[in-house]
Amino acid sequence: MIEQSGESVGPTPFQVGKHQVDEAVVLSVAGEVDMLSAPQLSEAIQTATAARPATLIVDLSKVDFLASAGMTVLVTAQAEVVAPTRFAVVAHGAATSRPIKLMGIDTVLPLYSTLDDALSDLAGR
Repeated sequence: MIEQSGESVGPTPFQVGKHQVDEAVVLSVAGEVDMLSAPQLSEAIQTATAARPATLIVDLSKVDFLASAGMTVLVTAQAEVVAPTRFAVVAHGAATSRPIKLMGIDTVLPLYSTLDDALSDLAGR
């Protein structure tokens, strides 16, 4: 941890928020997605898909670190989402889209740079 002005600065705590945008359910993820937090992400995705939304978007824009455990959760979710629900991931930058692309996961996951891009593309389908 780095001390600045008497306050400790560490990693962002893991959080998953859920909100609705038209027909889409958006899970906004923040912090580090690693082997300790991946089960929480998996549970949030399963809970959201149980309601059979038209679209489920996992937004990783505020994720500081994405470990292989987190990528496994995303690939598993893509495989388990049942039509007509569409599934997409928002990831941009070195912490999220880079490892996804390096692992070749972007070939199986619909990947978008911004939430707006995902919403506008998926709304038209």
